[in-house]
Amino acid sequence: MTPASGDRLSISLLTREYPPTIYGGAGVHVAQLVPQLRKLIDVDVQCMGEPREGATAHAENYPEGANAALRVFGADLSMAASVGEVDLVHSHTWYANLGGLLTGLLHDIPHVVSAHSLEPHRPWKAEQLGGGYNLSSWAEKTAFEAADAVIAVSAGMRTDTLESYGNLDPDKVHVVKNGIDTDEFSPDSGTDIVTSLGVNLDRPSVVFVGRITRQKGLIHLVRAAEHLDPETQLVLLAGAPDTPEIAQQIGDAFAHLQSTRGNVLWIEQMLPREQVRQVLSHATVFACPSVYEP
Repeated sequence: MTPASGDRLSISLLTREYPPTIYGGAGVHVAQLVPQLRKLIDVDVQCMGEPREGATAHAENYPEGANAALRVFGADLSMAASVGEVDLVHSHTWYANLGGLLTGLLHDIPHVVSAHSLEPHRPWKAEQLGGGYNLSSWAEKTAFEAADAVIAVSAGMRTDTLESYGNLDPDKVHVVKNGIDTDEFSPDSGTDIVTSLGVNLDRPSVVFVGRITRQKGLIHLVRAAEHLDPETQLVLLAGAPDTPEIAQQIGDAFAHLQSTRGNVLWIEQMLPREQVRQVLSHATVFACPSVYEP
C-alpha cells in the first residue's frame, strides 16, 4: 500500500469507546492498541460520546429520541464525514462498523474490521436494544461481508465469524490475538486498595471482574456461590448493567446470597485498572463464568 501522503501510513480508527470512557473489552483493546500503532504509523481516532483528548468524538444524539441503534448510526454518519485523507479505515464492534464501511466507500480506501464479538451469538442484546438489535446485526453483517479484511482475536472467533457470515472469503479473515503489556499488567503486592475496599486478606477469595450483562454469566456465579465454602469470600467487581432488569436480577440474587451465607462483597463502580490489578493480585481464584467469550 502506498501512503496517501508522506512516507508514513495513515489510518483512521473508528470505535465507540476510547479513554477515559472505557466499559468493555473492545475499549480496553483499542486503548492498548492505539499507542502502539502510533509508534509506527499516523492514527486518527474517531470515537463516540463526549469530547476528549487524542480523538474526535461524535455524540449519539441524532435522531433525537430515536432507538439507540439509530442514534449510533447517526454517529457513524458523522464519523464518515469527519475522516480526512487516510490510507485505510479500521473499525471496532458493530457500533463503528457501519461508519467504517461508509468511510471506505466514501474515500475509496480499504476497510478492516476487528471482530471482538458477533451479534448472532448475543441474542440477549435484544433486551437492551429492542428492534435495534436487528439493526446492529444488519450493520455488522453488511460491514463484515464487504470488508477488505477481518481480524479475529482468536482462532475460535475466526471459526465463529466464518460460520456466521458464510459469504466471507476465508482468506480475508486473519487471527491476531490480543497482546498483554506485562509492565502494566503485573502483580501488585500492595494491600492498601484491597483493604480499603473491604477484602479480608486472611480468607481465600473468588473474584469476578466484568460488566453486568447476560454475556458475562454473572448470575450463574452468584447462584453457584451458595455452594462455596462459607469461609471463602466472593468478591464482585461488577458494574455498568445492560438493562435495569438485569441490574435488578443481580441485585436480588446478591441480596439473597448475602442473607444466607454472608462473606460476599460487591463493588458496583467500575474501578481504575490499577485498583483492579491489586485485587486480582490477591485473589485465590479468578472466576470467568461467561456464556460467550470470543
